[in-house]
Amino acid sequence: MHDIVSWLRQRLTAATARGFVVGLSGGIDSAVVARLCQLAGQVAGVILPCGSDPRDEADAGLVADAFSVPVIRIDLEPAYEALLGQARSAVDTLPSEMRPRVDDSAGRLALGNVGPRLRMAALYYVANSLNYLVAGTGNRSELTIGYFTKHGDGGVDCLPIGHLLKSQVRTLAQELGVPQAIIDKAPSAGLWLGQTDESEMGFSYADLERYLTDGPEGVSPALALRVERMIRAAEHKRSLPPTPE
Repeated sequence: MHDIVSWLRQRLTAATARGFVVGLSGGIDSAVVARLCQLAGQVAGVILPCGSDPRDEADAGLVADAFSVPVIRIDLEPAYEALLGQARSAVDTLPSEMRPRVDDSAGRLALGNVGPRLRMAALYYVANSLNYLVAGTGNRSELTIGYFTKHGDGGVDCLPIGHLLKSQVRTLAQELGVPQAIIDKAPSAGLWLGQTDESEMGFSYADLERYLTDGPEGVSPALALRVERMIRAAEHKRSLPPTPE
């Protein structure tokens, strides 16, 4: 914990920034990051409802109250609806063979990724207004397999828990005094109502952690193959955009 706090202070000094902005999702990762940033300097929490489960906003408020984190709320729902309305109308002008099928899972994912990208834009507006840094909430488990939205929750200035597995984040949450209800909550990226991380990934965080700590031999061959495919497919998320040699 102390090493992370020291590292965060170094980031502030290097960027000549005044503090951190953290999007409070109501989950354990954002709670831990908000508290770490608070220990390192000034922090502003931002609640960004966008087709969200009302419970998530209530849990975000619980975290803010527990640590006395100053918080603001930006309702992204009107912007979300306006953007999708115009985007759908534009896509409908394309030739019919180019349009996505109604039941296309890729189309559902594209829809789900709009919210995280709007949140990124809002967080950077707040951060730029205050001369703060945007602190991301991704952990090592998620970053390894690319379980984040490119230019959404992946669009940040620093990742304070990017080196920690999910179980390590839970341990740190206990040390930091994160409310138990937040620690026990099923992890969710909030891409749509009822969505959970583990149902979306197709395996549990515990299974993924066994792969990351013990290697492919620590899990079933089928799971190892699935994880390795996700790691390869997500390489573009962890790198700068490619350019010709």
